[in-house]
Amino acid sequence: MSGFFKSSIGRKIAMALSAFFLMFFLIIHLAVNITSLFSEDLFNELSHFMGTNPLVQFALQPVLVFGVVFHFVLGFILEIKNKKANGVAYAKDNGAANSTWMSRNMIYSGIAILAFVVIHFLDFWIPELNTKYVVGDMSGLHDGSFRYFHELQEKFVPIWRVAAYTVAFVFLGLHLAHGFTSAFQSMGVTAGRKKALQNFGKIYSIIIPLGFIIVALFHHLNHNH
Repeated sequence: MSGFFKSSIGRKIAMALSAFFLMFFLIIHLAVNITSLFSEDLFNELSHFMGTNPLVQFALQPVLVFGVVFHFVLGFILEIKNKKANGVAYAKDNGAANSTWMSRNMIYSGIAILAFVVIHFLDFWIPELNTKYVVGDMSGLHDGSFRYFHELQEKFVPIWRVAAYTVAFVFLGLHLAHGFTSAFQSMGVTAGRKKALQNFGKIYSIIIPLGFIIVALFHHLNHNH
């Protein structure tokens, strides 16, 4: 296994696999958040299920945290090694994408996204862990009703937080625009499908960030005073 990570191909494959995992998570995360636009009850039920289900909490959640850390750490390692190898980009064989600004600056969008992830954890994940495992309240209730929808709205009352989230998701879109196709290329599945994958990647890199931005704006404009 150590030999796998010592090779350039091995590191790129590992990077691609972690990218696939995180891209799938983004779909699930957005799907849950989108329900808050049309059904407070459904959003509360889904949030409570995911926040209290043992499989999600003690199996999937640790894997997710590991996946995030792994992806960022490996990304930085690849960047350092690429710089040492005369600036060869991570996706050096990615044809046209190689000449784009994004392909040459994945590290910077990655840093911006990492900063956002830290803020997001402080905003949502850490308080949730504190409520459930420090305070010991697993009910998900506040004043007799589920608290998740109300907490989501309250987070997006300050316009600065909405602006910060919007900027972060723009960087996420830029990161995905290049990273989506690069991940498939690292797995060797772009032969004959490159154009289709690039087009699908563009759609994905627009819809996912835009969806999260819409959620933030919606709750900022429609929060209960």
